Amino acid sequence: MLLSASAGRHSSMTFVASRLRQGSHHFKQQPRQSRISFHSSRPSSSSSSSGGSFSNWTKENPFLFQLGVATAKTSAADLMVQTVVERKKWDEIDWTRNGIFVLFGFTYLGGFQYWIMINKYRQWFPTMDRFGKLPLKDKIKDTAGILDAIKMVCFDVFVHLPWMYFPSYYACKEIVSGSTYNPIDWVTNGISKYSKNMKEDLSAMIKLWGPADCVQFVLPVHIRMPFRHIVSFCWTAYLSFTRGAVDPKDEEAVKKKTLRRLSIAD
Repeated sequence: MLLSASAGRHSSMTFVASRLRQGSHHFKQQPRQSRISFHSSRPSSSSSSSGGSFSNWTKENPFLFQLGVATAKTSAADLMVQTVVERKKWDEIDWTRNGIFVLFGFTYLGGFQYWIMINKYRQWFPTMDRFGKLPLKDKIKDTAGILDAIKMVCFDVFVHLPWMYFPSYYACKEIVSGSTYNPIDWVTNGISKYSKNMKEDLSAMIKLWGPADCVQFVLPVHIRMPFRHIVSFCWTAYLSFTRGAVDPKDEEAVKKKTLRRLSIAD
């Protein structure tokens, strides 16, 4: 009986000691947990939270983000030319001319060009993503990737820009500043004006976009469109200075068209 009593007391003391050790271990862990919780709450400040939210939004919505950039960029480039180069005051700005670039930046540069250079290029040139991720030393050895990059440059310079970009720009200009509401007239009049300026337009285009494309189409894919928009800002400024002004005859037609629209509304 003494042995059983001693064994009982020993087991009770062992149980109590184990519970004390667990409690002590739990107590020691409490400050560490509170410190972790405290540090993890620091990034939730409003500035870092908003910055992270915007960064995540741009990654999740690349099309919408660059759509806004393309629209704002073309408008800003034209305004810069009008105010800095042409030294116009704000009350002298030609908003019809600026509207041409807003429309073109939104519909063509932000919409169609993104579809061509991301969606369709990915189908037509299957090495695009892989080649873009390679370091420069490996790009030089990648024959298939180099050939696809050359094809992309050729397609942009000899197909996209002369036969899609410029006709679309002149058509957009007719939509805003033309004298008719007929879409067929927008296209035919725009192409007619483009044909008169084609030699000069294509010469300037190749001088800028030839070298720029050689850089753009070896960059990682997620950097390509931002790079193009940077180059395009300079190009849009040139286009605004040389082709942005509305012809006086067209300007008078716009006024008549506006008055006719107001009279119909009344």
